[in-house]
Amino acid sequence: MLSVLICTYNREKYIANLLESIAANDFPKNDYEIILVDNNCTDNTHAVCQTFAAKHTDVRFRYTTEHEQGLSAARNKAIKEAKGNILVYIDDDALIDPWYLRTVDSFMSEHPQISAVGGPIIPLYETSEPDWMTRFTKELLCGYLYFGDKQRPFPGDRYPGGGNAAYRAEVFQKVGLFNTQLGRKGNNLMGAEEKDIFDKMKAQHMQFMYLPDMILHHIIPQKKLERDYFDRLTYQIGVSERQRTKAIGNAKYMNRLVKEAVKWAGTLVLLVLYTLQGQPVKGWKLVLFRSNVTRGLLSSTQMQA
Repeated sequence: MLSVLICTYNREKYIANLLESIAANDFPKNDYEIILVDNNCTDNTHAVCQTFAAKHTDVRFRYTTEHEQGLSAARNKAIKEAKGNILVYIDDDALIDPWYLRTVDSFMSEHPQISAVGGPIIPLYETSEPDWMTRFTKELLCGYLYFGDKQRPFPGDRYPGGGNAAYRAEVFQKVGLFNTQLGRKGNNLMGAEEKDIFDKMKAQHMQFMYLPDMILHHIIPQKKLERDYFDRLTYQIGVSERQRTKAIGNAKYMNRLVKEAVKWAGTLVLLVLYTLQGQPVKGWKLVLFRSNVTRGLLSSTQMQA
């Protein structure tokens, strides 16, 4: 059975459409459950979910609350509540296609050696894509992920996006739960909790695959395209990486700093290329991105929301 896990914080605007997109899947209702974890919402999320449950009495829907603030804590609560052998995390500001659950179930049933899967994350803008957007900034702000139309292992050091990933339940018995010192907390934009889990999975030689039909449409509001959000998010990426790597050891942190230097070299090359193409705004946005991440890596404090 699949356990579809949704962790939410003040997303009443999007949660109803997400739940409807799940219920519209061409997958037997008895073969999945939906568990929604309310991480101290102060909006009308509860009422929206009550309406959904009353409308879809044939869907196994459970609503629970995690009082410890933070996405990692909410994800851990979902794991403890889940009854399925496959745990499917879906972002609360997204939509899925009607074949999504069937795609996950079929692949995991046919490939017992695979521990986790993920698929494309495609931005769905509420406004329009800004002229400074590149593939790199799209991955950053929108969670954009696309590795083609064929099933394949995730390339290099890439891994499924946290809001579009399915794991065997046994994974968390083997590697532990999400690190509650990492990940978003309320409006704080910390991250790296998924990377931490997948690093632990790699260390135990677990395999994860990219499924092109496991598509998540990620809704992107205008505020995520504004400078303030961009600066806070990119800075917190650096802070998160500092915290994650230092928890492993100083050698891991120093290695991450070396990688940051390499990333700077690549960023400067891209700046030159975009400038030569008459699109310097794209290159300078990447420089700002890199600068903020580096500041976060070198700082011992978190920038508050």
